[in-house]
Amino acid sequence: MRGVCLFCDTVSRIASALHGLFFVLVFRIVDNLGDLGACWRPAFVSLPLEFIIKMFLGKHQSTSIAIFCKVVDNFGDIGICWRLARQLQQEQAIAVTLWVDDLRSFQRICPDVEIDVEVQQRVGVTVRHWRNQEGVFSASDVADIVIEFFGCDIPPGYIGAMAECDPRPVWLNLEGLTAEEWVEGCHTLPSPHPRLKLTKYFFFPGFTNKTGGLLQESSLEEQRQQFQSDQAAMTAFLARVGMTSAEMPSIKVSLFCYRHAPVSALFDTWQSGDTAITCLVPEGVAVEAVKVFLGGEVTPGAVRTRGALTVRVLPFVAQPDYDKLLWACDLNFVRGEDSFVRAQWAGKPFIWHIYPQDKSLHHVKLRAFLERYSADIESLNTFSLGWNDARTEDLAEQADWSALWQRFQVDMPKIACRSADWERQMLANGDLVSNLLRFAARIAGDGGKQSIMRG
Repeated sequence: MRGVCLFCDTVSRIASALHGLFFVLVFRIVDNLGDLGACWRPAFVSLPLEFIIKMFLGKHQSTSIAIFCKVVDNFGDIGICWRLARQLQQEQAIAVTLWVDDLRSFQRICPDVEIDVEVQQRVGVTVRHWRNQEGVFSASDVADIVIEFFGCDIPPGYIGAMAECDPRPVWLNLEGLTAEEWVEGCHTLPSPHPRLKLTKYFFFPGFTNKTGGLLQESSLEEQRQQFQSDQAAMTAFLARVGMTSAEMPSIKVSLFCYRHAPVSALFDTWQSGDTAITCLVPEGVAVEAVKVFLGGEVTPGAVRTRGALTVRVLPFVAQPDYDKLLWACDLNFVRGEDSFVRAQWAGKPFIWHIYPQDKSLHHVKLRAFLERYSADIESLNTFSLGWNDARTEDLAEQADWSALWQRFQVDMPKIACRSADWERQMLANGDLVSNLLRFAARIAGDGGKQSIMRG
């Protein structure tokens, strides 16, 4: 047994170093020696993620993924799916097809997208216009992994073709992000199709290691640190979006919110304050409040200063530049899910405007997040609840934005420290793409028979 263990250690080290080169030989040995199998597992874990996926899903063929996205929140849905598609293709060399029903919204965050084309290639991703639920599909049209975002109903013909595949594709419903505790019990739960021999699995992003984690590219943290440590680069970027040298010393705020946010009240507070603030607003955001402040049309490049506040309208930017905007600002107002997650990777204070739901269910989600993120920072919690019109005993019917802002501003250094701590905590959970692919590989390797797996 001692000799076997020494041999196991040797093979494991070789396999870890050379990855797939010795895989077939070792796999055959594992079939016969349980001890060697136990020693092989650490080497297996160290294998490149793409190798694991190919091993289960396509042997020596390229892995393929289809993502179906219906745009509900204008930019949040397509923002998430586009980041997911790019990361899968660029980091894992996976063939990705992104089905999108609203190419016009897509074009706002990816200007190269053509809105009148059925099929197009963008940065290695195949983009298909998802016009309706019609269509005839065969098994050859089906990807190895099929992802429907947020419970969108994919075409019945495609589902029928999935049932004809051998082996069956891995079918995932990528759910919306929430901090509520119940998601830990629902993450990776199976949902058998009522008629066909197919099983769909629920995959939840989240904030703990019992969920799928958050979307984050492998090089994002390095890029952010490099950018934020280069003052000249940040200044040059802000100048490129229109900021003047006189505005650079001010508190820089990016504003991305839904139309019902109390923007006018906050503008009044900032305008009458004694601290210079420059608010950068993408075109089309908070249009009514911005129009009143400007006293004119809301177009890219429009700017006006009143009192201590300067409001500047920016053109919509592609996702990489939006990341830089978050990195360069001192405070970020974000909304929905995509910009909300990106703000968490920016390492800066942020305020979340959550997507509204019936019966104020979004307030439950907001409070669940604040309980995890900032339970001990009352100023941030109160400001966030007021921004989302969530009433509390401490928040009057009409929020006093001057008082709320003063308390929040005093705590901004503390909130910035919390942002950095939170980022480290989220990094420990692993990124969503890696967690998702490993889960898909387990399901494929088990023949889809697993009842519950943890991502």
